[in-house]
Amino acid sequence: MIGGLRPLAARDVSHGARSHGYAAFVAAAGVEGFVVRPATAADEKFIAEVYATTREEELRQVAWTDAQKRAFTDWQSAQQERHYATHYPDAERLILVAVAADGAATHVGRIYVDTTPADVRLMEMTLLPAWRNRGIGSRLLEQVIAYADRLGRDASLHVEPFNPAKRMYERAGFAVVETRGLYEFMVRPAPILRGGFRS
Repeated sequence: MIGGLRPLAARDVSHGARSHGYAAFVAAAGVEGFVVRPATAADEKFIAEVYATTREEELRQVAWTDAQKRAFTDWQSAQQERHYATHYPDAERLILVAVAADGAATHVGRIYVDTTPADVRLMEMTLLPAWRNRGIGSRLLEQVIAYADRLGRDASLHVEPFNPAKRMYERAGFAVVETRGLYEFMVRPAPILRGGFRS
């Protein structure tokens, strides 16, 4: 167990999750001590808070007040959510919740996954700073890969070249296949079965 958190059980997943998809796979396979549930309109403030943590280092260089910085990141977060809704309408946008042994729940981050006939795209995986560097991101990434392998599809993602998470993706078998604007597109191919066929 991680930090006294209990294992995830299938019944923990919100009823809003797909019966087939990444959330359902996580419910069946288990991510120790965590629940994933679909994001709702009520999560807008939390999602903006998570997004803001990804811009903190950059905004330290800007002579804005804290209020101005927050107004900017709130706007950017809303723009990002609209982009995802427009370009990935069928994606699973999930909130990651840590559940303690006494049942207390704490929102710790978000993970967005889009399942297509071609691949499983990890669109977004961000934890609040207090929950980083504890192996949680690696566990979630393992589940994305296992889910893609179950479907016999590549796992893919976009990452900024300077993002520290890129090293984690490389260790998991992802490799850069092309540069797309400011981002590198990384792919972890589906496994090859005996006889040269992909799973």
